[in-house]
Amino acid sequence: MARRLFFVSEIHRGKAELHGDDAKHLTRVLRVEPGQVYQISDNQNLYLAEVETAHKGLVSFAVKEKLDFQPPAVEITLYAALIKFDHWEWMLEKATELNVTRIVPVHAERTDKGLEQAAVKRSERWKKIVLEASQQCRRVLLPAIEEVVSFEEATKSKADLRIFCDEEGGIHPRELSGQKIETAAVLIGPEGGWTDQERQQATEWKVVSLGPNVLRAETAAIAALTTIFHIA
Repeated sequence: MARRLFFVSEIHRGKAELHGDDAKHLTRVLRVEPGQVYQISDNQNLYLAEVETAHKGLVSFAVKEKLDFQPPAVEITLYAALIKFDHWEWMLEKATELNVTRIVPVHAERTDKGLEQAAVKRSERWKKIVLEASQQCRRVLLPAIEEVVSFEEATKSKADLRIFCDEEGGIHPRELSGQKIETAAVLIGPEGGWTDQERQQATEWKVVSLGPNVLRAETAAIAALTTIFHIA
């Protein structure tokens, strides 16, 4: 059985600590005890570490050895139009499991105006969601969640492969196979879809159809990320 993975803020002289709510979760819910061995990550490297102290407000680790790990073959940036937050947060969790590198919220023409303002207040919650999802799926590097950008800013991003997902039609995902890429970007629209003006702004992107059905935005994101996962 694979060992549990926990993220720590830093490794200092072979030691690492978790405090506050994180420590309480480990001791009360996961029943972590001194002497147990886990994997820990400082979001740069992976280590095997032994629990030295386990109190409700503090869990300390002693590093036993540095471990090798395989970083993702492709750096993927998900540009996703803001949608209702319960759907958005589900998407954050699943995108994390699918090894997305960066998640960038996008303000599209059909994005509810209040969502962009509320997104700033949700940033810490979203970071916690991707942290917990990363620990659950045992990925070593956390995805970055960036500030909201305009649709125009999103379309100017650079990558070896740029996919614009559109319910109005486009090439089949299998036509993307065989490409050698190191970076990829995916643009996912809002509830209600893209406007004609936005389609015209994304002419340099590969327009991709994810099938004959109209997918929810969060479903489209997962389908597109899975496509890149299989062609990379």
